[in-house]
Amino acid sequence: MPDIAVPAFLPPEAAHALLDRWAAVRARVDGAARAAGRDPAGVTLVAVSKYHPAATVAALVAAGQRDFGENYVQEALRKQAEVADMTGMGPDAAPRWHFIGHLQSNKAKDVVGRFALLHTVDSETLARKLDQRLAAMPAQGAGGAPPVQDILLQVNIGDEAQKSGVDPDGLPALADAVLALPRLRLLGLMCMPPIFDDGEASRPFFARLRELRDGLAVHVGLPLPHLSMGMSHDVEVAVAEGATIVRVGTDIFGPRPERV
Repeated sequence: MPDIAVPAFLPPEAAHALLDRWAAVRARVDGAARAAGRDPAGVTLVAVSKYHPAATVAALVAAGQRDFGENYVQEALRKQAEVADMTGMGPDAAPRWHFIGHLQSNKAKDVVGRFALLHTVDSETLARKLDQRLAAMPAQGAGGAPPVQDILLQVNIGDEAQKSGVDPDGLPALADAVLALPRLRLLGLMCMPPIFDDGEASRPFFARLRELRDGLAVHVGLPLPHLSMGMSHDVEVAVAEGATIVRVGTDIFGPRPERV
């Protein structure tokens, strides 16, 4: 168990169990980074709080976890408000929210400015909707800077019909279209490979995403620093293959409850 106070948002036994699981996942990520000769600080752990109540998020925020991922827009917006009310933390300590689920174009108005990073942009239509919504928002700060949304492009790395994502062959054209939109900031790629019992089987898909990112960076002339890949069962392999963001839900929060 980490040497920190048990947050008051949960019963003590539940809080201890949550913090133990979180610490174990953080240790796995850090260990995988060191084994790959990387600085653990270069890998962001996104705790995927899908279906889990706001109290569990608030407990992890109080313990020091900063990044949280949500799959559904309305659940995410409700949880953001609930966690803010519970924690009362200022912007420097508030959680960073990541949207990691399939994003429909008609939800663009609900997500821009609400998430630090959108992981799942997969079409020019969606990108244009996001940019249009940003254009309708007021300027930010004393200097009147236009709002900008950080995004990743989701790649259908396993060519699975049931999964979202741009086909690898269409990636350069989509990136070019995104870079022509002034209010979107492209930072890298995201993928969800096929699910295997053995996490090692994910390795070629992660390696392929890294290769696609590297080639795309040359194509667009930008560094594209982020690779969002790796979940509970294959997080070590993802880090070994260059993940800068890993998305872990079950191994932190435990079995997923019914939708809240």
